[in-house]
Amino acid sequence: MTDRPSNARRSRRISLAAVAVAGLTLAACATTPMGGGTTGPAVFSADDFAWSARAGQASINGRVEFIQDGRAFQCVGNVGLIPDTPYTRARMQRLYGSTERAAVPAAVVRARSAGEQGADYRSFERAEACTDNGFRFTGLPDGGWFLISPVKAGDEIVVVMRRVQTRGGRAVSVNLGH
Repeated sequence: MTDRPSNARRSRRISLAAVAVAGLTLAACATTPMGGGTTGPAVFSADDFAWSARAGQASINGRVEFIQDGRAFQCVGNVGLIPDTPYTRARMQRLYGSTERAAVPAAVVRARSAGEQGADYRSFERAEACTDNGFRFTGLPDGGWFLISPVKAGDEIVVVMRRVQTRGGRAVSVNLGH
């Protein structure tokens, strides 16, 4: 009879362990609504991006003033604007280690895997030329956005990322690098 209680205890421990593992697995796959954090993989859904395709009155006026180790980096190419969705939050976390702001060497970003992009993902991105370290996005709806810009000093290229929020159809001024 002494085997029975220990078998029951063992079964209960195994059951509790299974519940704990299942809970951790579900938590690792959970995502939160737009504006919240993402703790795991998110699946591309065009519906999550639909808000960003609407016309709006907001704008983002920006400057790139990134300085690292006493060197001033210059904006090269385009500045990208990507809607904040659970899918893009998960990508930003994997590529840049943050969903708010980061500066990561371009080689490191390229080496990190962000998973497969959805077929329509690129159609929701916007890009503007960076001229004299300045850029401007207009006609934006209110919402969260990720700004991404490659910057260069000598042979070193860093990718700067920052999350911004447009509200009330107003202009937002942002400085990438501070």
